[in-house]
Amino acid sequence: MTVLEFDGIAFDPVGAAPVRTPTQAEPSTTSTAQAPEPAPTTKVALYSAAAVMDSMPSPIAELRTGVVTAHRAALTAQVAMQRALWARATGPSTTAYDAAPGRVTGIAAREGAFKPLARTGRTHLDRAALTLLAEGAVTEVFGPAYRRDGVEVAVRLAAGEPLVLTEIELIELYGGTGDGRVVARYEGTPGAAARQAAEVFALFTGMHLCLSGSTLTGATAASPVVTGSAAAATGAAEGALELVVTGLDLVPRPHVTGTVSFAGGEPSVGVEVTVTEPAGSGVGPGRAVPSLLLNEFHMTHLARGDQAIAMGPEFAEYTGVRATRLPTGGLLLVDRVRDFDGARGALDAASYTTEYDSPADSWYYADTANESMPHFVYMETSLQAALLMGYYAGPTLTQPGTTLSLRNLGGTATVLKQVDLRDRTIEQSSRMLSTTILPGSSLQTFDYTLRVDGEPFYTGETMFGYFSDEALANQTGLDAGRPAPSWLAENPQAPVRSIDVAARRADPAAPLCARRTLTLIDRVDVVDGGGKHGAGYLHSLRAIDPDDWFFTRHFHLDPVIPGSLGVESVIHAVQEWLVDGGHTAGMTDPVFRIPADIPFSWRYRGQFLPTDGTVELEAHIKELRRGPHGVIAVVDGSLWKPGLRIYEVTDLAVELVDRAAR
Repeated sequence: MTVLEFDGIAFDPVGAAPVRTPTQAEPSTTSTAQAPEPAPTTKVALYSAAAVMDSMPSPIAELRTGVVTAHRAALTAQVAMQRALWARATGPSTTAYDAAPGRVTGIAAREGAFKPLARTGRTHLDRAALTLLAEGAVTEVFGPAYRRDGVEVAVRLAAGEPLVLTEIELIELYGGTGDGRVVARYEGTPGAAARQAAEVFALFTGMHLCLSGSTLTGATAASPVVTGSAAAATGAAEGALELVVTGLDLVPRPHVTGTVSFAGGEPSVGVEVTVTEPAGSGVGPGRAVPSLLLNEFHMTHLARGDQAIAMGPEFAEYTGVRATRLPTGGLLLVDRVRDFDGARGALDAASYTTEYDSPADSWYYADTANESMPHFVYMETSLQAALLMGYYAGPTLTQPGTTLSLRNLGGTATVLKQVDLRDRTIEQSSRMLSTTILPGSSLQTFDYTLRVDGEPFYTGETMFGYFSDEALANQTGLDAGRPAPSWLAENPQAPVRSIDVAARRADPAAPLCARRTLTLIDRVDVVDGGGKHGAGYLHSLRAIDPDDWFFTRHFHLDPVIPGSLGVESVIHAVQEWLVDGGHTAGMTDPVFRIPADIPFSWRYRGQFLPTDGTVELEAHIKELRRGPHGVIAVVDGSLWKPGLRIYEVTDLAVELVDRAAR
């Protein structure tokens, strides 16, 4: 077990922190909130400042003294900006990407596109298949992916009205303007045909799987949710239609919205179909689907919806305000909680298993320079699985009325084996090892292992902190507020050459280049033979655009750059250096990978805000290992916001190999 570090001291993630017996001036607090299944609660001592000093020297000194005092004043402006960015980000998009050469071909989802709960290769339905859907035989039509343990399938196509669709000629997941498209033929009223086309698309995306026993509402003859002319809604006809989906979401309930055009000249109509739980049933943890504690529906609510639905009624106060959340959009990288052996209020230990489905058309496969999944997704999916259930256990409930923001503080991780994760379900086994409650903050430690088909491929340990506004407003970075200039600033006479990453990226034929959403650096300055190891030095400076896509994703109402994308930007600098250095020479099919069996570690002591101006990074080449089929570069690196070094990575490795030589 690696010992993590916080505030300059070793922090044993499995060792219990000393708890001083509370005095009358230091009352203990007891959490009485319960998990879905009754379980005894655990008494949690709330440390006083004196007790903290007794047990851990200066436990939050790095976050409490010095710099960035303007942060608190900027919070209101950040929230307003976040709302505006979110409104823009959720609009329709026409973006669709072709996969890069050497990878899976076809259309990739744009970042933030709706991720179906189930997938099928079937895109044409005849009358017999439509009749089966009207009988509730969804699995028989779309396949076994549409069957989930514990989900009662009560949904019916055209429930309560005649089935007027005669054929679905085409269903496109990312057709139309990017959200989906259905081309169909019908005999009957155009309004009913429009509703039923939207119902087919809702079933096609598997929306009903997150609410057991659910039905399609707003789509019956008695209560149509259709706008347009009365003739289009009620007049009988025969013809063809096209549904262009304009909205797909799981919040507040799973729903599809779209516009339907008719070939016969009838006016277009708007249509909406909503998946609704059975009357009187619950939708909170363990109730939406009895076999799962949480599923995709809860994850979306935790990211940007109703926290009482996501986590339980104890969390209702966090809805609509800045609070701990999962990322959203294309950065939401955990889908389901399969099992959890802890209880609400039991903060000393718990274990749980979560799952994440990684479709081959995911945006990050199309945009990365890696052969398979980019490194930041390895980090994010494992860290999100850990923080999710750490938060579910209830550390913030011990300090009611205090706004606490979640931040990752550091960890270590190792790739155990290289696996192509396209169209695979990643199983995340995580353990909460300890929780330390401090005034205005708390710390949690975890370990985790990712598996595919039962085989582990990634493992690590990490620490999260929940911090008050006061703690976040007084950051001193990694160097206790002392100046920490980059190596290049301390060696201004070093000979520098530059790699124009933006120019290379502009060439669509340029290989091994991160693109589009993963455009994280534009230029790399190189000092050959420089750096603290004398093996090479890389430096990059990038302006922060408040409109950068990740601010709307990470986190809702609390925008900061994901730390994992800071690590990814260092990786991109190293990748560009390897290509520029001619290391692809002689390779038939060069690819980048995350090498196995090289542990790396990271520390975060600050945050990049939309108003921070720039991200500065450096990487010191530590080692260049040459093998028969390629090279591995191992680096140490740091990232700065203006005047403050806040990220550090150690032994981060990038592998460049010839895939054809395997």
